[in-house]
Amino acid sequence: MPSMTGPLLPGQSFGGPPVSQPNHVSSPAQALPPGTQMTGPPGPPLPPMHSSQQPGYQLQQNGSFGPTRGPQSNYGSPYPGAAAFASQPGPPQPLPPKRLDPDAIPSPIQVIEDDRNNRGSEPFVTGMRGQVPPLVTTNFLVKDQGNASPRYIRCTSYNIPCTSDMAKQAQVPLAAVIKPLARLPPEEASPYVVDHGECGPLRCNRCKAYMCPFMQFVEGGRRFQCCFCSCINDVPPQYFQHLDHTGKRVDAYDRPELSLGSYEFLATVDYCKNNKFPSPPAFIFMIDVSYNAIRSGLVRLLCEELKSLLDFLPREGGAEESAIRVGFVTYNKVLHFYNVKSSLAQPQMMVVSDVGDMFVPLLDGFLVNVNESQAVITSLLDQIPEMFADTRETETVFAPVIQAGMEALKAAECAGKLFLFHTSLPIAEAPGKLKNRDDRKLINTDKEKTLFQPQTGAYQTLAKECVAQGCCVDLFLFPNQYVDVATLSVVPQLTGGSVYKYACFQVENDQERFLSDLRRDVQKVVGFDAVMRVRTSTGIRAVDFFGAFYMNNTTDVELAGLDGDKTVTVEFKHDDRLNEENGALLQCALLYTSCAGQRRLRIHNLALNCCTQLADLYRNCETDTLINYMAKFAYRGVLNSPVKTVRDTLITQCAQILACYRKNCASPSSAGQLILPECMKLLPVYLNCVLKSDVLQPGAEVTTDDRAYVRQLVTSMDVAETNVFFYPRLLPLTKSPIENTTEPPAVRASEERLSNGDIYLLENGLNLFLWVGASVQQGVVQSLFGVSSFSQITSGLSVLPVLDNLLSKKVQGLIDSLRAQRSRYMKLIVVKQEDKLETLFKHFLVEDKSLSGGASYVDFLCHMHKEIRQLLS
Repeated sequence: MPSMTGPLLPGQSFGGPPVSQPNHVSSPAQALPPGTQMTGPPGPPLPPMHSSQQPGYQLQQNGSFGPTRGPQSNYGSPYPGAAAFASQPGPPQPLPPKRLDPDAIPSPIQVIEDDRNNRGSEPFVTGMRGQVPPLVTTNFLVKDQGNASPRYIRCTSYNIPCTSDMAKQAQVPLAAVIKPLARLPPEEASPYVVDHGECGPLRCNRCKAYMCPFMQFVEGGRRFQCCFCSCINDVPPQYFQHLDHTGKRVDAYDRPELSLGSYEFLATVDYCKNNKFPSPPAFIFMIDVSYNAIRSGLVRLLCEELKSLLDFLPREGGAEESAIRVGFVTYNKVLHFYNVKSSLAQPQMMVVSDVGDMFVPLLDGFLVNVNESQAVITSLLDQIPEMFADTRETETVFAPVIQAGMEALKAAECAGKLFLFHTSLPIAEAPGKLKNRDDRKLINTDKEKTLFQPQTGAYQTLAKECVAQGCCVDLFLFPNQYVDVATLSVVPQLTGGSVYKYACFQVENDQERFLSDLRRDVQKVVGFDAVMRVRTSTGIRAVDFFGAFYMNNTTDVELAGLDGDKTVTVEFKHDDRLNEENGALLQCALLYTSCAGQRRLRIHNLALNCCTQLADLYRNCETDTLINYMAKFAYRGVLNSPVKTVRDTLITQCAQILACYRKNCASPSSAGQLILPECMKLLPVYLNCVLKSDVLQPGAEVTTDDRAYVRQLVTSMDVAETNVFFYPRLLPLTKSPIENTTEPPAVRASEERLSNGDIYLLENGLNLFLWVGASVQQGVVQSLFGVSSFSQITSGLSVLPVLDNLLSKKVQGLIDSLRAQRSRYMKLIVVKQEDKLETLFKHFLVEDKSLSGGASYVDFLCHMHKEIRQLLS
């Protein structure tokens, strides 16, 4: 298997004609050699054809691409719209050094645009089984008519092969990315809450699946047959209802669980720990007050912010105030607990210096109601920065801090969340003490995997105890050097928490990003002490899980906390033959405690089709979801295998998926043609982006902490987040008229697409760059930066001046809108053409060759073609 890790020389390519690398910014037309015509379609693509014609693209002898159409035999033919690419058959012939026309290979921008135009205007109605939803990049409205919204569940394929042999042959992973508490747009209603009183929700006696629209009522409505395991169950008298002439209950549309894909049940006391309804959860703020944290201004900034932020804790429905109680701890080498009881005139501090045997020194007055103790809390937050202003203590502990928070929640008999603000590697003598093991020499060796693994098992043990207590940990890191993110993130990762990282934190540059993330994190709705189980109908079962959670057995996903941004990715395998007529069913059930202390069950159901023809599988795949799964699979793989092995595995799997399509679904054509299924035509470009990511192919400037951070971030990302993370959006700002306030259409992420007379915004969900071309008009520079020439713009600027003109308002508005779409605040960096920051910016132009040796899109497509041909021969 040829690996793609070696650097490519300019002009060298994989299995295709040589590719000349443009080394300057130009328009696509300038990038083509003289005499090469652009034969790809210049405007929008052809409308879908519903005949046996197969539109596609074919490589001409001169090295450019052009559209091809040919008659198709209907047997095993690509369905209408498959894209075909041809390269040279047989041994390579010496060719003139022409380059492939990049406009003629599948464009992510075009695919996104087409889907928006075709599917953005109509609501997506979920009544039909096995419907492929619009792409995550399309704005659409969902009408729940019996299947869960794609905001809650997306699948790699909506048509599952009937047999395991067929699934093995295709190599398409069968997986679902589930986001149980996903936030919905304002125009879509939250799931209904159903209260069945003391009896609780109705479920199957055998497999314990919950009542859903696919259950079949029989014997006049007195019994029901479970759609998951076929068991016949009695209907309790209080739930009985007559059936109509079609066998449907006459009250089906009055009951959410009989007519909708997603709904919630109020849980009875049997669903609670120790058969006792839970108390409302608590938030504990744990603040590092070592020298680094004080000197950077972090402690003062945080205490100031908390004074107002505590008024915005999450609350249930229309509640006047939040039921969540709060507590405060500060720490360096020792821990300080604070009594903020409402009856006190001043807060009281208690110091615990024996960090080896952690205990909570006070119960009464530690966790309090914000409104009752407002004055004492404000006084404490005013005092903390002053108390530690002259500290010289540089060493910190870490594990005992989490232990203390967990013990406090245990003593209060409630679940909750710890917000930890931490600055340095915990080297103080204490449990969980770490040493600096940062060693870049391990990259590309068999020992590279140790950089991603925790250096001690102590944190896994601690995480397990936290999950049992319903103690979720959110970690805010402010490192100036190596802090071993791979180890420190273990507890947040296993408890369903989040990690935020602000390297070399400076108040003036980073406060907006940190405070914005903190506000959102504190205010987001969280389900505590949660257990999730995915049930399937006979024939398939859930075999593997990816995400931020803990598993004690093979079926239950345990989450001390789960918020609306987190996903759990589940892979399914066959354990029997499936039936085309019945299809396949999934039911995700999440049991959790709401922020008001109410025990609830959230249920999501989804019905998929099953097929005996491979063409049906390929016609109903979702590439974005496939890439989400493959990235998570690869990012877990680096914990146990060399990175090169992981990359090769991905390339092989992708080649097998496409070779199987070519062999079984495409019409006969020359071996020199690369044929891609219509809904997978972006698989090669997106997979190449995953292969070139910092985890799988780090550049020299990527730290081991950054790689560990990105690895755990991606693990719980949803499909929309991985889509923009791996293939960033590049938006030209001065092409469209200034009056036009809608988002400008994106261009492909390649240096060729940049014009030095324009300004571009690039975002990937974590970063935001504003690239300024050297020849931008003076008026534009003046309107946007308030200076008179390109040379006067400050490179690395992170805030644009607020100016009273249309362009400035338009760009500020666009930046705000992009930030609002993402789950983390994206800090802006202004990059001038030919500036040293440009190297960082170009790292995100993912269609180009990367400095760390990653192939360009064109090269990778040729390499993929070679791999497919080897498999077919």
